[in-house]
Amino acid sequence: MNGPVIAVVVPTYRRPQLLHRCLVALCAQNVDKDLYEIIVADDGPDDGTALIVSAIANQPGGPGIRYVPVVDTQGPAGARNRGWRSAHTPLIAFTDDDTIPDCGWLRAGLEALASGADAAVGRTVVPTPDPPTDYERDIAGLQKAEFITANCFVTRRALEAVGGFDERYQLAWREDSDLQFALMESGHRIVAAPEATITHPVRPAPWGVSVRLQRKVMYDALLYRKYPRQYRQRIRPVPPLDYYAIVVALLAMPVGLFIGRIGMTYAGLAIWLVLTAAFCQRRLKGASRSWSHVAEMVVTSTLIPPLALFWRAVGGLRYRVMFF
Repeated sequence: MNGPVIAVVVPTYRRPQLLHRCLVALCAQNVDKDLYEIIVADDGPDDGTALIVSAIANQPGGPGIRYVPVVDTQGPAGARNRGWRSAHTPLIAFTDDDTIPDCGWLRAGLEALASGADAAVGRTVVPTPDPPTDYERDIAGLQKAEFITANCFVTRRALEAVGGFDERYQLAWREDSDLQFALMESGHRIVAAPEATITHPVRPAPWGVSVRLQRKVMYDALLYRKYPRQYRQRIRPVPPLDYYAIVVALLAMPVGLFIGRIGMTYAGLAIWLVLTAAFCQRRLKGASRSWSHVAEMVVTSTLIPPLALFWRAVGGLRYRVMFF
């Protein structure tokens, strides 16, 4: 066909320095530059991002680069939809603005789709220190993910068949699993492309970041409502029973005081302390033992169980599903 055969869609949100690093790597792919184009879907249109894209697009000898401002939706799912729908290629690649694709990434993805697959998932490398923090270890879990939109390739026909990304996922959470499950349940074939490698450095995070991230749990409820069987098989086989036990013990303390049963209060306190300490210890196992990190784990381990259950309840109410 005339023109590019694959479009690389990169959603971004006000991270021009990271985006610049990603675009430089994408421009260095070891395939003919006429075979692909890059589409930057800017979820928070700003002049800094637009200037970065324009500067790289004007460099000679590179692939075509287009800037797509996204103003009618919110979140990476919606931005990716605006990106791939603005392309005219039969194949679509997805990565994120904080990744560094290897020079052979795109070639490996094209070869995987050439086998007749509807989608392919590459290999993601997350460099972490030894020992890592709890947050760094959590991000490193991307290396074992079955399907991530930071490193995948999908045919346009398959995307059109499932309707693209569900734009109700307004944070970067579970929208990739949603697309995976949609493709699987509609009979599309997904293959591995281990030679399609990207590096995903861990971005610096503020102290206590795990507390703020609990808000994302409400999107688990949406994913569970749509694909309960796949969710239980591939995401979480059973509810977080330890969280429920911790919260029940926590509630037993004021209830015991209110009804005048001090033994109930003490029992609730003892159980809460034991279960919370065990939760904190699990998070610290094999992780950094710096004083700052240990303090962070102690504080956040007391806050995460009730917050996680709160956001699970919010998700259950919002998406009208019994989600435990």
